[in-house]
Amino acid sequence: MEQHRHQGYEDAANGSRVDRYGGAYAGEDQRDDVDGKVKAELCVTKPDGTEERSTIFDFTTDGVIQGMHNLDKSISSFARSCFNYALDQKLDVWFATKDTISKIYDHRFKDIFHEVFENEYKEKFDDAGIEFFYTLIDDAVARVIRSEGGYMWACKNYDGDVMSDMIATAFGSLAMMTSVLVSPDGIYEYEAAHGTVQRHYYKYLKGEETSTNSVATIFAWTGALRKRGELDKLPELMAFADKLEAATIKTIEDGVMTGDLYLISSLPGKQKVNTEDFLKAIDERLAASL
Repeated sequence: MEQHRHQGYEDAANGSRVDRYGGAYAGEDQRDDVDGKVKAELCVTKPDGTEERSTIFDFTTDGVIQGMHNLDKSISSFARSCFNYALDQKLDVWFATKDTISKIYDHRFKDIFHEVFENEYKEKFDDAGIEFFYTLIDDAVARVIRSEGGYMWACKNYDGDVMSDMIATAFGSLAMMTSVLVSPDGIYEYEAAHGTVQRHYYKYLKGEETSTNSVATIFAWTGALRKRGELDKLPELMAFADKLEAATIKTIEDGVMTGDLYLISSLPGKQKVNTEDFLKAIDERLAASL
């Protein structure tokens, strides 16, 4: 089962890692109906009032433009979130951009990641026996498809959104993807990466049967409980979280699954169950392990 862990502003081990500040998610879009020739420019106004301009495109037909930004402090926080989580989980870090095309914007991400790593984390990574690896996003995708996981893949926000959903789908559904947000100073928040399935909830309120895959929600709880146990030195709580996760995985491997997994599973004797019966099946296996 894939475990996709988002951290920083959103991200991942064995999956994808997303920086949620700036980029395409804070881009300014504009569409122009061109009547004659129109020049689109990038203009930066300095504190003294002087301007630096560069031409984006000379339009002679209708088109669209988008302006994006990010902050050095956001990128460095993103890097530290990745590196700190990697040290905590003992995972290699892969970072990918398209700096051969975006030679200023993406290259700035590459440079800051390198600077933060070399100045603050290289010795720690060496001591932990893990490494930081940079490559282009298209090469990273090819490597990820061939890999067996076990690393953190750091992506810029749009790349991460697309690639994480692709990986989750390869493992059956978005409900097989867990998520944890991690700040640079070590604050954790666990969630189900897919959000809520609203139409299923409305069916439940009407008393109708649903077959919602609850794995991501369960793993949000187990992740939070395990971290709480780690912070408060409660090994019993950490062990409970481990056993609940193991019981969840065993339920699916035993062929008891919700509709989304049932449709793609090749297990012999598989059994499609509704949400409640899926949870009961997990509970039975959990009780046997406690």
